[in-house]
Amino acid sequence: MTENPVTLTLIGGPTAIIEYAGVRLLTDPTFDAPRSYEGGIALHKLSGPALGADQVGEIDAVLLSHDQHPDNLDEAGRAFLPRAGAVLSTPEAAARVEGVTGLAPWQTHGVGGVAVTAVPALHGPEGAEELSGTVTGFVLSAPGEPVVYVSGDNASVEVVTAIAERIGRIHIAVLFAGAANVGRFGDADLTLNARTAVAAARELGDAVIVPVHAEGWHHFSETRERLVREFGYAGLADRLRVPEAGIPLAL
Repeated sequence: MTENPVTLTLIGGPTAIIEYAGVRLLTDPTFDAPRSYEGGIALHKLSGPALGADQVGEIDAVLLSHDQHPDNLDEAGRAFLPRAGAVLSTPEAAARVEGVTGLAPWQTHGVGGVAVTAVPALHGPEGAEELSGTVTGFVLSAPGEPVVYVSGDNASVEVVTAIAERIGRIHIAVLFAGAANVGRFGDADLTLNARTAVAAARELGDAVIVPVHAEGWHHFSETRERLVREFGYAGLADRLRVPEAGIPLAL
């Protein structure tokens, strides 16, 4: 395997730069300052990005879990999209946002020498798609490189299990955690919580776990500190790598 590490730089919330096999990828662009987003369900952003849109440098592709919620694609993030070499997301996002390439589950798109494969994600409990909409995760692979899984806004451990069974060994898993919950499905969360993140980690073998989308928004119902404790109590602390916003983390 290559000696060049995968590097992740957390910008805030779900937004991170992933440097992998010679390409620079950006997950779910959110660059707005703290503010509230009104609508059917109001969302409240509590902290701004560690890096502004003009500070992230050249991006070969955006990996967009979905376009319909401002905590995954805000106004400044939407304005950033045309600057990326490609924007990969769901087919539904491609129908709504100009320039987006839509990928159905298990469909692969090449970015440089990297194969980006769309994988299933479930944004809430079973049947959530009708209200939450379709979302996607991604798997990155390249010859001689570790396999990287980016969960997107997925709440289902069963989905993680299915991905691991189909893909095989996953070396690094970037899990969207934080137990996002706006009350739409009662106590059922929209993303992984501390307990289900531990369960997902167990389904992922010995993969290094990197939590993102776990701070910066009012509707995240658990703290990152709880996630760290849960992994510690489960005996999995050695697999958890918690990024510090704005600081590159070699994986």
